[in-house]
Amino acid sequence: MEFALQYEIQRSRPHYEGFMYDIYHQATEQVKLADRLGYHSVWTVEHHFLSEWSYSSAPEVWYGALSQVTSRIRLGHGICLLPIPFNHPVRVAERIAVLDIMSNGRVEFGSGRSITEQELGGFQVNPEDSRPMWEEAVAAIPKMWTQPTFSWDGKYFKMPEREILPKPIQKPHPPMWVAATQPSTWEVAGRKGIGALGFGIADASILGGLVKTYKDAVRNCEPVGAFVNDRTAAATVCVCAPTRAEAKEIAKDAIDFTTRKAADLFTPFAKQEVKGYEYYKKMAELAVASGDYRLSMDDLEKRIETGAVMVGDPEDCLRVAKIYETTGIDMLLMLVQVGAVPHDKVMQTIDLIGKHVMPKLSSSAKSYQDGLAAAAGR
Repeated sequence: MEFALQYEIQRSRPHYEGFMYDIYHQATEQVKLADRLGYHSVWTVEHHFLSEWSYSSAPEVWYGALSQVTSRIRLGHGICLLPIPFNHPVRVAERIAVLDIMSNGRVEFGSGRSITEQELGGFQVNPEDSRPMWEEAVAAIPKMWTQPTFSWDGKYFKMPEREILPKPIQKPHPPMWVAATQPSTWEVAGRKGIGALGFGIADASILGGLVKTYKDAVRNCEPVGAFVNDRTAAATVCVCAPTRAEAKEIAKDAIDFTTRKAADLFTPFAKQEVKGYEYYKKMAELAVASGDYRLSMDDLEKRIETGAVMVGDPEDCLRVAKIYETTGIDMLLMLVQVGAVPHDKVMQTIDLIGKHVMPKLSSSAKSYQDGLAAAAGR
């Protein structure tokens, strides 16, 4: 199992003047540390209008900067919004290709359709069209990367024959993924032969069934790309500290924040019936019914023990990582910049996981750490 960082580029209130500058530059330093420690990848969302939750509206710009200050870590779009009012498929193909060139072939291309009314409504996307828009774009983009010239006559966009330039340097093209927030998308990902990014943070106990659904579907897939990317990933909040007591103190407000904001994001769907978004309506209704989102310290302790969150000292985090590994996922996506967790504590988490957890589970991280040790001994 590989280890990766996942970013929303977020900051809970209270805010201060200049906080947006700080969180971007702090996140850059965090990724540079992860690169040195041998993390597999960093994944960043594309979101719009979601105050507190995400300030990552132009991830391709940040990734361009990261490509120049890192050397090993892969740059994962988790995700690029493909309904055309957000992004035209040709512009997506072009941007990904340029990033692949600038990063020396380190791009992972994740896509999706958006799961919030704020974003869909802001860009005037009919929610019922978002899935077929995504399906059309995700089928077209790999053809733009692999064909000398490209033309398209679809329902949502049309294009006369053109040469789409430049081409990515990964051949035949970067690995393709999709955000699998609701359970049904795991099967969709498998049928299309692309990786599943399990962004729905949940108890690891349900992941095994989702991975099985994906693997059953991918065995008989009709890949939209030039090759099958049969990998899965799952997300968790991660706070690691020298002691469990310190980790809990840091993590409690951050986890409360993610619960509150997730309820806020889905609540608009609780007030209407939207085809294709029934799952999010159900989640919103459950959130509203649950009332108080704040965890007690006893509740947090239970979540740590069951592996619902990756919080604690390095041994706690290693135990939770092993739980995720038994589900069959290929990559663990760790949200480390959460709520108002201070930069130095995020760096502490990345450092402790990289030095004390990853080498015991990730073959690539172990070989990297062994190489550093050997170099230091010369």
